[in-house]
Amino acid sequence: MKTYMVGGAVRDRLLGLPVNDHDWVVVGSTPEAMLAQGFVPVGKDFPVFLHPRTHEEYALARTERKSGRGYRGFSIATSPDVTLEQDLARRDLTINAMAAPVDWNGSEPVTDPYGGQADLQARVLRHVTDAFREDPVRILRLARFAARFHDFSVAPETLALMRQMVADGEVDALVPERVWQELARGLMEARPSRMFEVLRDCGALARLLPELDRLWGVPQRADYHPEVDTGIHVMMVLDRAAQLEAPLPVRWACLAHDLGKGTTPADVLPRHIGHEERSVDLARQLQQRLRVPSDCAELALMVAAEHGNIHRSPGIAAAAVVRLLERCDVFRKPERFAQALLACQCDAQGRLGLEDKPYPQRAQLLRLLAAAQAVSTKEVAERAARTGRKGAEIGAMVHEARCQAVAQMVAADAAAANG
Repeated sequence: MKTYMVGGAVRDRLLGLPVNDHDWVVVGSTPEAMLAQGFVPVGKDFPVFLHPRTHEEYALARTERKSGRGYRGFSIATSPDVTLEQDLARRDLTINAMAAPVDWNGSEPVTDPYGGQADLQARVLRHVTDAFREDPVRILRLARFAARFHDFSVAPETLALMRQMVADGEVDALVPERVWQELARGLMEARPSRMFEVLRDCGALARLLPELDRLWGVPQRADYHPEVDTGIHVMMVLDRAAQLEAPLPVRWACLAHDLGKGTTPADVLPRHIGHEERSVDLARQLQQRLRVPSDCAELALMVAAEHGNIHRSPGIAAAAVVRLLERCDVFRKPERFAQALLACQCDAQGRLGLEDKPYPQRAQLLRLLAAAQAVSTKEVAERAARTGRKGAEIGAMVHEARCQAVAQMVAADAAAANG
């Protein structure tokens, strides 16, 4: 029995990157032998075990054979006769198909039967064998790696294979949960736009997220959007969110905020009147299809509906500000509103040549929110009770008190600005 470090740990160490997790493959063993050494089985579909002390995952060397459509259509074979090279052959990319000894310090030679080191040096994402075509999840994984290693290109033969997989309908067999899992991980990478660029290049984006794919080629007014193309704009917004280290809900909201522009009638372009409402409808459909978690879904709907109003908030009346706050349910969920403001900043700065333009709306609305939050609803309710008011009348009094508080803050800000 021999154990090897494999996959991302080898790749990242060769790239000089931090290694946080290790994957291990065991050659020449059996499940019974692993159990006898105290390993704990955890794999329902694959022969994977937890180390009795470190709790890291150890997988028996295995081969895979396609037995049906989609990423679940595989039969797994393990035996002591499966070699390290055979196990590495089933992996997705050459840069992930290398192995090293258990005590490897990064300087000794690695087992590299498929040219992973050469592809690391050439900054290329390349499939290991034609078996890549058997698992459509690998298209998503490659796109995600492109977002992480954004200076890597996709090998032409790999891109051609991905396009053929899309044409053969393999992508259509992906289950929503797995699509979301890979998209969410890719959204959190350093250059998330690269993920969607790769998916678009191979045709998978049109199958998985047609609402997003149709944005490319849709013009916007150049005086507002020097980049003009809506698809390019959304990618710039998304990358700006990554630059600002925004959390996943903000990045998803950035991706979904302008979907309605893809359905703007051609005769009114490059204007997009009412695109916010259409964006909400399309985002809701997309999120239901992908089963997007509620924290991401709710924020995306809010940003799609309100980003225009938030952009135009400077100078609007105090009552309009409070109505905006109430529509966004900020008095129950202020943290979500703060995330919406960050998404709106990314939207404003995700424009060609305007990446560093200040976005005062974010700080101003947070100040006005604080003023509205300072209103004591308990005191207003007690005052209302003394005058015999109930129900909706109390709500109206709270609303009016918040409007007054916001108006006072606006007036104070104006006085400070005028010296």
